[in-house]
Amino acid sequence: QVQLVESGGGLVQAGGSLRVSCAASGSIGSIDSMGWYRQAPGKQRELVAIISSGGTKYADSVKGRFTISRENAMVYLQMNTLKPEDTAVYYCYVRAYYALDYWGKGTLVTVSS
Repeated sequence: QVQLVESGGGLVQAGGSLRVSCAASGSIGSIDSMGWYRQAPGKQRELVAIISSGGTKYADSVKGRFTISRENAMVYLQMNTLKPEDTAVYYCYVRAYYALDYWGKGTLVTVSS
């Protein structure tokens, strides 16, 4: 089992920056990849960024603006040049061995225009 707790969401003006963090606990030795998804009101949850031993992957909509990084059991998402369309609940995600997926409860990011 892996537990995930996000932090760092909030309200920011368009063009601003924000960093969200996620702390993993439990069976962290079983973690294969970590990442972030987001879900805007009325929309499906979508991949934002993933980091693993193979590298990083980003959604086209955030390339060049967002950076994912990982340090031990923490994963971070640095978000720059934020746009109103980035407003969403951001969920921390872990893929562990045996294709087990874990999710945090989410943190709300609101970008005002």
